[in-house]
Order: sequence, then structure tokens, then C-alpha cells
Amino acid sequence: MSSLEHRNNKIAVLIPCYNEEATIHKVVSDFKRELPEADIYVYDNNSSDDTSKLAKDAGAIVRFEPRQGKGNVVRQMFRDIDADCYLMVDGDDTYPAESARELCEPILNGEADMTVGDRLSNGTYAEENKRAFHGFGNDLVRAMIKWIYGYSFDDVMTGYRAFSRPFVKTFPVMSEGFQIETEISIHAVDRRWRIKDVPIIYRDRPEGSVSKLNTIGDGMKVMIAIASLFKNYRPLKFFSLAALVLAVIGLLLGIPVIVEFFETGLVPRLPTALLATAFMFLCGLSFATGLVLDNLAKTERKQWELEVYKISENDK
Repeated sequence: MSSLEHRNNKIAVLIPCYNEEATIHKVVSDFKRELPEADIYVYDNNSSDDTSKLAKDAGAIVRFEPRQGKGNVVRQMFRDIDADCYLMVDGDDTYPAESARELCEPILNGEADMTVGDRLSNGTYAEENKRAFHGFGNDLVRAMIKWIYGYSFDDVMTGYRAFSRPFVKTFPVMSEGFQIETEISIHAVDRRWRIKDVPIIYRDRPEGSVSKLNTIGDGMKVMIAIASLFKNYRPLKFFSLAALVLAVIGLLLGIPVIVEFFETGLVPRLPTALLATAFMFLCGLSFATGLVLDNLAKTERKQWELEVYKISENDK
């Protein structure tokens, strides 16, 4: 599709912000330069500085989200805004506006449903990022998603992505905070959306700009979010693993009791025998729970697929 045809498509640049007065004017100006045809939205999430004023001065459409947390902001953005391509970027000036069109092109051409601004493949994130354990956390989340879903992201925690309209309008945002990137990534893989990684040059925050991410606290929330999404999206696998753990514990407790019974005809360790029986019962219960929830998940997936068809047909 030519650039002229692309101009007939509506592009929305989405910038969630909290206290980014040091960078927001430059970020908005850069994206207006690179995507002059796009509408640029800045959602101010209870900033106590001049973020909203500077964004408006730079030409952005400024809106406000009172519920604190990036996930809450993204939820409202996705509800409010209609576009053919949604480009989401942080307001901290760490992502290059020069890569914006490269991220949008696969969406507008119908080649992808989500493009991911990959900071890791070219090594710029490792060189520029000064915050301890961020790289390790990204690698850990990537490994977990690879193990659970079989898909390997080049960069799972990046805040620079583009989405198609069907993706945005059928994505049920559940996260409240920084878990949103992980949730988006898992949703994209589980629902088999077309994903394309686009390498970008990352730069660290400029002087005067402060990260709102708490490495330990938000990292734990991300781990909990992965476990919760694993349970919701792949309940049979989740509860089968739980059943396996319970079965191993039950066997470790029960086998010595069984051996002793065959040797002596007695069960002197009755409490241990009862505990082993309880663990084996919980094993069966966990597996049965997984089967029931798996059927419910498949029904929900069918309904979701039909909703995607409906939105896709309306967009034609």
C-alpha cells in the first residue's frame, strides 16, 4: 500500500503520562513531525507537574484519567479512541519517533495485528538502561512466556507498540499498573494475533526525568499477573501442573506407608496415610477443575473469535 493510501487511514498515537514535564513537549513534537497525519493523545494520569499544559502546547489532544496506574490509562484509551492503527508509546523520550512509521506500516498493510518495538536485539537497551535488574526481569518474563505459550518475544516489556483496530477493540484490559505490557503480550500470543518485532534504538531517560517503575514491587506484580493469566488462558495446563505437584507429594508420603503395610500388614502411621490420601484427592480435584475450566475457556474463545469477525467486517 502506498504512503498516499496510508494517509486515508486514521492513526492515533497514544501517550500515557504521569509527571513527564521534562520530556512530554519533545515527545509530542517528535511524533507530530514523524506522523503529521496522526492524532496524538496524551492521557494525564494525575500528574502534579505541568505535563498536561506542555503536551497541549505541543499540539496534543489532552485527556485525563483519574484512576492511577498505566493499565487503567490504557483501558480508557482503548475505549475512547477510534482509529485504524494505534501507536502506543511512553512519554519519557526513551523511544525514537523515527521508528513510528516502521511500526505502523505492518498494521496498515494488514501484515500484523501487533508490532513490538524491540529494544534488546541490537543491544541498545543493555547499553543505555542504568536501572538494576530491568534487563534480568525482561529476560525472566520472556522465558516464562516461552515456556508457557511456546512463543519467544524479542522484547516483552517494551512500551512502544502498534495495534490494529480489531486487536484494540477486543482486548479486555484487566491490569491496573505496569503489568499491562505483559498482559498485552500474553493476550497476543494466546489469541494467535499476528506479531512482528521491529528493532528500535533505545535511549535512557534524559536528566530530570524519573522512572515510575518500582523494580521489585512492580516485578512481583508482573509475576503474579503471568500466573493469573496462565490460569485464565490455559487452565488445563495450569491445573495439570498443580495436580502433578500434589501427586508427587502424595506419593512421597504414601509409598513408605504402602510398603510398610505389605511388609507388616499394619498401618502404624495413620496420620501420614490420611495426609497422603488427601493430597491424592486434591490431585484428582485439581485435574478435574482444569478440565471444566478448559471447556469454559474454549467457549469464551469461540465467542471472542466471533466478536473479532464482527469488528473486522464492520471495518471493511
